[in-house]
Amino acid sequence: MSRSAPASRPWSPAIGHWLKRWLYIGHRWLGIGSCILFAMWFVSGLVMIYVPFPALTEGERLAGLPMIDWGLVRVVPGQSLRAEGFESPPRVMVLEMRGALPVWRVRNDSGGGERSISALDGTLQLPPTEGQARGIAARFGRDAVIGVERIERDQWTVSGAFDRHRPLWKVRLAGADARSLYISGSTGAVVLDTVRTERFWNWLGSVPHWLYFTVVRQDNAVWRQVVMWVSGPCIVAGLTGFWIGILRTRFGRRRYRDGRMTPYRGWMLWHHWAGLIGGLFLLTWIFSGWLSVDPFRLFGGGGVTAQAEARYEDARWASAPDIRRLGHVARGARQVELAWVRGRSVLEIRWVGRTRIVDARTLAPFAPVIAPAALVPGAPIVGTERLTAPDAYWYALDGLPKLPVVRVRFGDAGRTWVHIDPASGRVLGSVDARGRVYRWLFDLLHKWDLTVLTGNRPVWDVMLWALSILGLVTSVSGIWLGWKRLRRPKRSPVTRAGRDRAVGEKA
Repeated sequence: MSRSAPASRPWSPAIGHWLKRWLYIGHRWLGIGSCILFAMWFVSGLVMIYVPFPALTEGERLAGLPMIDWGLVRVVPGQSLRAEGFESPPRVMVLEMRGALPVWRVRNDSGGGERSISALDGTLQLPPTEGQARGIAARFGRDAVIGVERIERDQWTVSGAFDRHRPLWKVRLAGADARSLYISGSTGAVVLDTVRTERFWNWLGSVPHWLYFTVVRQDNAVWRQVVMWVSGPCIVAGLTGFWIGILRTRFGRRRYRDGRMTPYRGWMLWHHWAGLIGGLFLLTWIFSGWLSVDPFRLFGGGGVTAQAEARYEDARWASAPDIRRLGHVARGARQVELAWVRGRSVLEIRWVGRTRIVDARTLAPFAPVIAPAALVPGAPIVGTERLTAPDAYWYALDGLPKLPVVRVRFGDAGRTWVHIDPASGRVLGSVDARGRVYRWLFDLLHKWDLTVLTGNRPVWDVMLWALSILGLVTSVSGIWLGWKRLRRPKRSPVTRAGRDRAVGEKA
C-alpha cells in the first residue's frame, strides 16, 4: 500500500523572510523620495493655515465696488436679451458698477458665457480695452495704476475657474502692498486681487503643497494625474514604514538589550518613534490629500442637478422693477442681484456688511414659500430642520457660514440633503451620501475642520502644529538617513563574492 505524498505547505519561513526583506527594501527606497515630499507638505501646510491661496472674497469685492450710481440706472434687461442670444430667461442678473457705468452682469445658460449689459441704455458692452481696464482698477482699488498687461494666465489665475474670463487684464497698483487686480477680458469685472505678502507666502504654501505650478496646473487632467501618481507612492511608503515600526517594537517582556523597546539609536531612533506615534496621522493625511482630486471620480456628481434647480427657480421673462423706487430702497448699495424662486423674482441688495432681501415687484420684504419637492423629483422628504449654528455638514473654515439655513433631507437613492436660505428661498447648496463621506475622508482627515476646533482657536492651531511637528521629525530624520544611505560607498563585486564564499564555507 503506497503512502500518499505529504501535502505541500502553502507558506514557509523562506517566503516570510523574502517578503520582509522586500518590505524593508521597498520602504527604504520609496522613503528617500517621499520624505522630501512629506517635509515640503508639512511645512507648506502650516503656511496655508495663515495665508490661503489668493481669492477675491465677497466682502473684498463689495468693499472695492463703487456705490451704484442710480442716476444712470434706467434699464433692466428683459425680452431684449433674446436679441443677444438668450434662449431662456437668465436665472440671475447682477447690477454693479463697471468703472463709471452701471451694468447688469448676465449669465447665459444656453451658451455664450457671461455678458455685461448697460443699465443706462441696455446695450451689450464690448470686452474692456486697456484704458477701460485702467479705469475699472483705479476705482476698485482706489489707488493709482502703474502698469497694465494682457495675459492668458499666470500663477494666480491658473485655475479653470478663470477660463471664461480669459484673456485677463492684469493691473498693478501703486502702494506699499504692491496690489495687482485681474480684470475679466470678457465682462470687465474684477475677478481677483493679490498683494506682495500673499504672493510671497503662497510660494512657500499653497503652490508647492498643491503642486500648483503653472506648467502643470494649466492642464487640469495632467495636474490630477501628477497629484495621484506623486502622492500614491507616498501612501505606500507611509504604510510600509508604519508596519515596520510595529514589527521592530517590543512592548512585552521580550525586549532588546538594556530593556529597550526599539533596537535603534540616533537618527533611526527619532525616525522610529516619531513615525510610530504620528504614523496614523501621516497615513490619513496623505491618503486624504490623494483624495483631494477625487481619484476615479468616486465622490463627485451628486446632489441636486442643474436642471432640477432651474425648474425650482422657474425663471421668467418679466417686467422690470420700479427703478426710481429701487434706487431709493437701495441707496448706497454696492450690488443688487435679481434671481428667481418658484417663478417669483427676488432682489438681494448688498451693502458692505449688510444684505436686504425684497420682492422685485413690490420691493416689500420677501416672504418665500419653501417648497423644495421639485429639487429631487419623485423623492419623499424624510426630514426638515432649521440650523441656527454650524454643524459637521454646514460650516466654514474661516468664520461662520450663512445662517440660519433650512436643511431638507430627501429619501432618494443618493440620500440628498439640500440647504435653503429661509429669507429668500434660494438653494445655497446640496450634498448626497457620497459627498458626506467625502467630507469626512478628505476635509476632516486633511484639515481637521470640525467646528469645535476651528471655532475655538488656537486649539485647532496647536493640534495641527503638534501633528505637523511629528510628521516633520519623521520626514527630516528619513531624509538624513536616506542621504547617508545614498552616500555609503558601494561594496566591490570581489568583496561581495568573498563574503558569499565565506558564508557558504560556514554552512
